Amino acid sequence: MPLPKKARLALALAGAVVFLVLFLAKVKNEMHDFQVNDTAGRRLIQGETIYRPWKPDPGWENDGHWQFKYSPFSALVYAPLSALPLTAAKGVWYILVLASMVGIVGLAVKLAAFEPHKAFWPGALAVFILAKYFLREIQLGQINAFITVLLLAMTALLVKQEESLFPGGEWAAGLLWGLASALKPYAVIFFPYFILKRKWKALAAGIGFLGISFCLPIPFYGVKGNLAVHGEWISSLSESTPGLVTSQDNVSLLAFFAKWTSNPTAAAVLFAATVVILGAAALVFILRGARVPRPVFAECALLVLFIPLLSPLGWDYTFLAAFPAVVIILRRWSAIPGPWKVFLALDFAVIAFSLYDLLGRRLYGQIMSWSVPTVNFVILAAALLLLRLKRTA
Repeated sequence: MPLPKKARLALALAGAVVFLVLFLAKVKNEMHDFQVNDTAGRRLIQGETIYRPWKPDPGWENDGHWQFKYSPFSALVYAPLSALPLTAAKGVWYILVLASMVGIVGLAVKLAAFEPHKAFWPGALAVFILAKYFLREIQLGQINAFITVLLLAMTALLVKQEESLFPGGEWAAGLLWGLASALKPYAVIFFPYFILKRKWKALAAGIGFLGISFCLPIPFYGVKGNLAVHGEWISSLSESTPGLVTSQDNVSLLAFFAKWTSNPTAAAVLFAATVVILGAAALVFILRGARVPRPVFAECALLVLFIPLLSPLGWDYTFLAAFPAVVIILRRWSAIPGPWKVFLALDFAVIAFSLYDLLGRRLYGQIMSWSVPTVNFVILAAALLLLRLKRTA
């Protein structure tokens, strides 16, 4: 039975109160990643250098661990908040993150095509399974929820376009993809997908937006300064990434192999081989979708799930992007073979209950050093592939 309208309203109001209290009591004093990004936005407006890694220069302002790692365009997104006091800016971003999370849940459940009276509990269960990643995103003030909802909105437009409900959907989807890619390059994972699906309009719109985003910092730096700041971005990434691959919270496949082999060369080779395997799996997944109703949703859900696994700096909280995949698995639960159901139920339990506060520092640290979350979400990708092979997703 669906929740009555009054019950939904009461639940929404209670949630609003809880998150308001959470912000005032705790989150406003945290959101450290947001502060890094906010600082980058303020520097951009003043035409200052955004990327400030360590240098043996006593006059150099060193950002240390808190380096800005995104594109200059991404810093531009934070620039409007520079007119606000820091706490107020955090409040605005906090609301944006929460709205993005609501959008993720709403779009994923809608795209999964649940029957109206059966949609609430699977959506709530998916939120519970991934709750720690959503909460960590809020605590840090990250941007991953916003990018994920952009990619889900892109997916919804592609679905409407394929169902002839929105003829201009492909152009709009491409613009959303371009925006997501400009904010964080990991969204370019859809580039080969658009080529394979012959989504030339989406590809053109996205590339066009990327070109515009590259030029937008020019008013603050000039043409030469814009080229220089993009060069500093690439240099900063190349210098800082190797030292972070084996970080405890890095859940990428590259980190998985680096932690288990303790050999950077072997890890890189194994990672490259795994990328080829995952690429082949994605190709099979897409080709098998020819006679599946609404195949685009599952295909996009798989690619979004791949983002934390394939990004060299795939931090654990980016697994909130797995929400569409979890929803699809729950939607098609009856089509999953019995042994797989047990296996997936255990996998969901490990994901949900691998909590620092529950396990303690030592056990939680051991789980992260073994890259258990990486294995958890590779299993979810395998479950999606199984459903596609059965032509049920």
